[in-house]
Amino acid sequence: MLKIENLHVSVDGKKILKGINLEVKKGEIHAIMGPNGSGKSTLSSVISGHEDYEITKGDIYFKDENIEDLSADERAHKGIFMSFQYPIEIPGVSVTNFIKTAINSNLKARGLDEMPANKMLSKIREKANLLEIDSKFLSRSLNEGFSGGEKKRNEIFQMAMLEPSLSILDETDSGLDIDALRIVANGVNKLRTDDNATVIITHYQRLLDYIVPDYVHVLQDGKIAKSGDKNLALELEEKGYDWI
Repeated sequence: MLKIENLHVSVDGKKILKGINLEVKKGEIHAIMGPNGSGKSTLSSVISGHEDYEITKGDIYFKDENIEDLSADERAHKGIFMSFQYPIEIPGVSVTNFIKTAINSNLKARGLDEMPANKMLSKIREKANLLEIDSKFLSRSLNEGFSGGEKKRNEIFQMAMLEPSLSILDETDSGLDIDALRIVANGVNKLRTDDNATVIITHYQRLLDYIVPDYVHVLQDGKIAKSGDKNLALELEEKGYDWI
């Protein structure tokens, strides 16, 4: 699914990532942890195609295709979804209309016809029910006046509708209370299949109580310093990062 080889990344001449090697296969959930400034969000941004970052060395492959030269839109159309730490507000554009536009844009990019209105409505209802989202929520302006939990639930709804092959959740637990955390985690778990994969960027082990990763990787100073299973996250919670 995703393969990263010896990835070096700079921004404004400053080296951020210093040789990342990572492979994410279908059906897997990988958690990326590490202290502030270790390169976690940079890694997620580079995978999704953020243009402010310069790849100075190494390669990123998605479904065996080198995607280094593809724009963020092109990567999204190929099946990479990015959940942002701070989603933007779009007044006057409802959640429903935003997602309709996103889906039809994806279809158009792949040379397919727009989704018929009745099929779109049916899919919206199906995914909203799956994620326990009230219909009134879908008519609200995108993220305008949303709580932190509502913003994250909206992004999980977008993920459900777009059905990406690879989802990258950048600190999706940031600012969430325990109830919102459970709602978001429940959505991620329900959307997991044998054909998709998820990369979770997080500071804290608490999210991994609800979304159990297959692998945990610790970033320090732009490199993966240690990898393990879910027990590594528990060890980090107990000891912090200094022991690695």
